[in-house]
Amino acid sequence: MHKSRFLLIVMLLFLVACTTEPVETDLLLPVDFSNIPNNMILTDFHTDKIEIKIQAAPKLMELTNKENIRYTVDLYTDLEFDPAGASDSIEPGAYLIPVELKRIPMNPGITILSINPSYLSVQLEKKIDKTFKITTPYEGLPAKGYIALEPIITPNNIKLTGAAPFINSIKILKTKPIDLANAKKTFQKNIPLDLNNTSVISSPDHIISVKIPIVQQLISKTIENIPIQIYNCPAPADSANIAPSKITIKIKGPFEALNNKEIMDQIYSFIDMKDLKPGVYARHAYINIPVGLIMTDATPQVFTIKIE
Repeated sequence: MHKSRFLLIVMLLFLVACTTEPVETDLLLPVDFSNIPNNMILTDFHTDKIEIKIQAAPKLMELTNKENIRYTVDLYTDLEFDPAGASDSIEPGAYLIPVELKRIPMNPGITILSINPSYLSVQLEKKIDKTFKITTPYEGLPAKGYIALEPIITPNNIKLTGAAPFINSIKILKTKPIDLANAKKTFQKNIPLDLNNTSVISSPDHIISVKIPIVQQLISKTIENIPIQIYNCPAPADSANIAPSKITIKIKGPFEALNNKEIMDQIYSFIDMKDLKPGVYARHAYINIPVGLIMTDATPQVFTIKIE
C-alpha cells in the first residue's frame, strides 16, 4: 500500500511538470564570420548580432539561458557562386546573407518564434599590403631654452595589411603624439600607431619605439663695456694708457650657460704690456671666454697703447 502511494505521487508530479506552460524570451546571439576569402577583408560594417525570440519549458529555458549560443556564417560557402572557382567570383562589395533557422544551434524542445534581422549585412573589401614611413608628431613645448630635434623612430617604416579603401586613405602614417612639456633631456618612449580603423593590421604590431633628442638651444648675447685690464704695467702705474678702455663682444652658447651669472663672470679682457718701453703701440686685447662658449664678434679689435 505504501509503495502504491509513492508511485501515485511520482506520477502526479510528472503530470504537473508536463503540463507546465511554456515561457518565451529574447536572446541576443553574436555572429561569427568564418572562411573569409584569402584576398578579402571583412570590414567593420557588418551585422555582428541577431536577436531571436524562443519558446520552451521553464527548466529548458533556464538551461538555454546559461549557454553561449552563437550564429556562424561561412562566407566562402554563402558567397561563392562557383565552388571550383577558388573564390575568384567573390568581388568586393556589400552583401546580404539570409539567416538560416537550421544554423541556429538550439536544443530539441525549443521553438524559435522570430529572427531579427532576417538578413546579415556584410562589407568585403580587397586586402592589400603597403609600406609606410612612420612619423611622430610632437605636442607641448620643451623647457625654456631647449628644443626637440627630429625623432629617431624604430622601425622607421612598417608594412600594413588591410582593406584597400582604408589603406589607400592613409597619406601619412603617424604614431600617437608625444608630449614634450618641460622636457630638458633626451628620452625614449614606446607608443602606438595612430590607427582608428580596426580593419587595418600592421605587422608585427602597432607599438613603435621613438627616441626624442632634447638639446639646449644655442643663443647669442652681447656683452657691452668690458673694461680692458692692464697686465704687467710699467712703472709708474699711471704711465700707460689704453684707448678705448672698454670692449664689446658677442658670444654664442647654450641657453643655460648664457644665463648663468657664475659662468658669465668668468669673461674678462686684458692687454699684457710686459717688456714694452715708452712709446705708442697698436695691440689686440685678450678675451677670456669660458669653455663651451664661442665669441663671434668684438668691437673694437685694435687698441692704442701709450706709454710715457
